[in-house]
Amino acid sequence: MSRWLCTLLLACATAAQAAPQASNPDEFDRFIADKGLMTRLEDVSHKVADRAHNVADRASNLVLNAMGFLGVPYKRGGNSADTGFDCSGFVRAMYEQTVGLLLPRRADQQAAATQIIDKKELQPGDLVFFNTMRRSFSHVGIYVGDNKFIHAPRSGAEIRVEDMGVAYWARRFNGARRVASSPSEDTTPAK
Repeated sequence: MSRWLCTLLLACATAAQAAPQASNPDEFDRFIADKGLMTRLEDVSHKVADRAHNVADRASNLVLNAMGFLGVPYKRGGNSADTGFDCSGFVRAMYEQTVGLLLPRRADQQAAATQIIDKKELQPGDLVFFNTMRRSFSHVGIYVGDNKFIHAPRSGAEIRVEDMGVAYWARRFNGARRVASSPSEDTTPAK
């Protein structure tokens, strides 16, 4: 819960205790209006709704942008559509191009720089990590919804969407992470 919302709720609770103890609801409504509490509550409500809308837009744009790279070949150490991508290079490029955030280069670094979430909390645009090289967080992809993710899988393959429920991926699933919504929240802004 944001500090603004907590502050507003505390102010409302304090005002309610200080409010006239009258049986007349009109008197209480006037008291609330005089203190400006409804206006402040509406402002906070709009800010929360705007932020939720911006997050949803960001996720949609991220997934749509990533889908535009389906079929681009895998290249170890690759970080562009011209030469190909490896898994973490692909994730990094999508976040930089779409959101303007520059994530670390390697999958394990990306895992360390992002917020841990439960698999049940996954939303499009979140990161999913797998142990594909006998070490934690050795592979990363972008969750697209419906238990599927987009990624650059391996040499000889192309960027594609796969189901996390397939036995190979289900056995190797390492965790889910969420990228902070602003550069001030543990990510570095793109230059």
